[in-house]
Amino acid sequence: MSQDRQLQLVTSVMITAGFDVSERFTIRPRSFDLMARNHGTLLVIKVVSHIDSVSDEVAFDLELISRHLGGVPLIVGERARDAELERGAVYVRYGIYAISPSTLYDYFVEKIPPLVYASPGGLYVNINGEALKDLRELRNMSLGDLGLVLGVSRRTISKYESGMGTTLDVAIRIEEFFDTGVVESIDLVRHEPPKVMEPEPLKNEGGIANPMEFLEQIGVHLHTLHGAPFQALLTFEKHTILTGYGTAQKVVKRAALIGNISQIAKKHAMCVITDYHKQKKIGKTLVIGEDRLHRIKDGFELLDLLGD
Repeated sequence: MSQDRQLQLVTSVMITAGFDVSERFTIRPRSFDLMARNHGTLLVIKVVSHIDSVSDEVAFDLELISRHLGGVPLIVGERARDAELERGAVYVRYGIYAISPSTLYDYFVEKIPPLVYASPGGLYVNINGEALKDLRELRNMSLGDLGLVLGVSRRTISKYESGMGTTLDVAIRIEEFFDTGVVESIDLVRHEPPKVMEPEPLKNEGGIANPMEFLEQIGVHLHTLHGAPFQALLTFEKHTILTGYGTAQKVVKRAALIGNISQIAKKHAMCVITDYHKQKKIGKTLVIGEDRLHRIKDGFELLDLLGD
């Protein structure tokens, strides 16, 4: 399936599920392809043919953007290694969930959560350890007794009851033996991101530090990005600003897109232009000259300009 077709499919699934979806953009490289929001859930989605093509740099951006926007990163793809992604299975790339378009549809449209996760060696499931322990004790079975039935060690049963996952084959044997379900479904929107390091400050040509670093001096925090349609996220108090930076020719055409994404994310949008000396609004996006930016006294004045 082509990249365009896959993007259209993912967009259709999210709209069918009742999500507001951001405009598509063709700027490359790009760390994500669209954002989608429904009520309190914001998804930052990367769409690829092969999930192994997602680099650590792209994953870093996905995590950073999601963390500061209060969203959930998600990779949607067709293949991993030499095989198609299994329907109903969850894969992991740099700590980010990766699923097929079919699994995306099942979860968000049909409300059927995946049960299986892929890991080196095969497909695995999460066991409800407390439920397994209760079932074992109701039958007056010891850890060793259940281990003999399942063909595993006493210690392994103890680990299952402590929350360790198991193979699909063992899970089926457990459920057949007790004649009840013990497998826990996977909640795609409850993502616990790994700890990430902040990247080096974005540099201009010639190795000059990004002039937006000036904002750090007035209490506005700068988080630079590698491949998003906006080059940075600014945070001040509880506010987040999606920010583009560069010459008018490069930035103005991004302003409307950044504004659209900011509306989906429910955040502010700003473009800082090096060869412009005033300020204006393009849609919801504040367009401001670099000289004017440097005259801002503090983060509160910046919020006033943004229309907060």
